[in-house]
Amino acid sequence: MESQVRGGTRWKRFAVVMVPSVAATACIGVALAQGALAASFSVSGQSFKVTTDELVGTGFSQYGALDEGYTLTGKKTVHPVAVSAFKSATIKNMCQSVVTPNIPVLGNVSLMLRAGQGEPVEAKNLYIDVADLNADATFTNIDIGVAAKDASKGPGMKGGGEQANPYGFAQQAEKAVLKDVKQTAWATTAGTFKLSGLKMSLSTGVKECY
Repeated sequence: MESQVRGGTRWKRFAVVMVPSVAATACIGVALAQGALAASFSVSGQSFKVTTDELVGTGFSQYGALDEGYTLTGKKTVHPVAVSAFKSATIKNMCQSVVTPNIPVLGNVSLMLRAGQGEPVEAKNLYIDVADLNADATFTNIDIGVAAKDASKGPGMKGGGEQANPYGFAQQAEKAVLKDVKQTAWATTAGTFKLSGLKMSLSTGVKECY
């Protein structure tokens, strides 16, 4: 892994979460919240998986946070996440999947969304709350170790309403390119999504993007 310096730094398998999931908004019921700190944000009891061939984002920032939520039985829980924010992003060949287990009669049911197989998906003011990521990443003009509230290259701390420390560790970059992405996330929000060639399918059993 190359040293952490400004410029076109390339990191292999770097745990930065940058791929959006439409189903988190459309199908899992994630709510938009205003302000840098919000105590009432909740996520569902299900994480989801996302893959994409390439994500190109401008105005990137990332900071740690906690998402309060529930298990599928209704118990409260907390998920530590890395929040990645972009002013704008394009995504090629996006797949997102979520599995709902133990539905009466049906058993497991899988929802899968695909988009951007021709014209890329476009997003603005994009925030992703992610637990795990594998990708090849390249950053341009990166700053590491800034306070979260001072990460001015991104859209600011106004994503899913997660609980975050504005004085905590953050990083930012003018541009980020991720290739061959596989990620697990808890929530995503965006100002706008343009989903070219959107396809949705439901099936019984476990069917995931990876």
